[in-house]
Amino acid sequence: MRRAAVAIAAGAMAVSLAACGSAQEAGGEKESTGSAAKGDDIKIGLLLPENQTARYEKFDRPLIEKKIKELTNNKATIEYNNAKQDANLQAQQVDTMITNKVDVLILDAVDAKAIKNSVQKAVDNGIKVVAYDRLAEGPISAYTSFDNVQVGKTQGEALLQELGDKAKDGQIVMMNGSVTDPNAKQFKEGAHSVLDGKVKIGKEYDTKEWKPENANANMEAAISALGKKNIVGVYSANDGMAGGIITALKAAGINAPVTGQDAELAAVQRIVAGEQFMSVYKPYAPEAEAAAQMAVALAKGEDLGSIAKDKVSSESAKDVPSVLVDVTSLTQENINDTVIKDGVYTADEICTAKYKAACDKLGIK
Repeated sequence: MRRAAVAIAAGAMAVSLAACGSAQEAGGEKESTGSAAKGDDIKIGLLLPENQTARYEKFDRPLIEKKIKELTNNKATIEYNNAKQDANLQAQQVDTMITNKVDVLILDAVDAKAIKNSVQKAVDNGIKVVAYDRLAEGPISAYTSFDNVQVGKTQGEALLQELGDKAKDGQIVMMNGSVTDPNAKQFKEGAHSVLDGKVKIGKEYDTKEWKPENANANMEAAISALGKKNIVGVYSANDGMAGGIITALKAAGINAPVTGQDAELAAVQRIVAGEQFMSVYKPYAPEAEAAAQMAVALAKGEDLGSIAKDKVSSESAKDVPSVLVDVTSLTQENINDTVIKDGVYTADEICTAKYKAACDKLGIK
């Protein structure tokens, strides 16, 4: 597990070094932007999808803004807004970014397909779009996220390992994310590639808007349909839904491993307490820094070759320069070597009075 944490750190370093290379090679080949190359005095728009998941306001936004400032000697202007899970509101926010004449827009789409026309409108107005975390449809210029299929595989493998022989006789419930999120489709694909044929999937749901309350209602329906004695585990695509699922399981007197994703503080505490089996730790710093690096490079008319080593395609854009970040399975065994070591949380934040005894038992410090 320590090797995995080191690998994450190395990945973050590689992204950072890529930025240095980009700065050093700024005099080289330029991307055609239709305007003269700019200096540090640029304007970048940032649109994030929702504020129910803790990560966006606590990690993504400040990390992206900090890196943009670093890369532009604190001269860049950053326009920010959050769509609060409203696709129509986000389309209006894109219009505002166009009116404000941003040079580049970093966009994490509420609905990857519905945002397509807004992306096209931005590009028509000379604004490059960096798709962040979710692969938005439309003529995007760059993309950064995690290897989403691998996220699903990581969750599925962890669940199977924890179930052991129980996988042969019992049934699991699959709680996937929202159908409007292309990442959810990839998480599901990765999980199915591991779980299919190894365990019976008794019930499967696509959860509207990723909301915990919807996951809770789905889980209650699954318990009613399958019977509480037959459920041996739950695949939950993220931590927020895992919280709603665990509430339903507790109410029914079911003790079964539940997966998650995002390493939210509440989920880490549930892992410490043994209520949630695992989460997927996604180091936000390298993802956020990659988005900032690509946005600044595009605004300045620089080539992305030194930053984006991968290529990703959507239905409307082919071979988009991309940065894909690796993930780690987070369990009780490696909390010290992941979220604490990387400075995501302190031991004091995790080990509040309610969890102090469990933290001491696990050696979390």
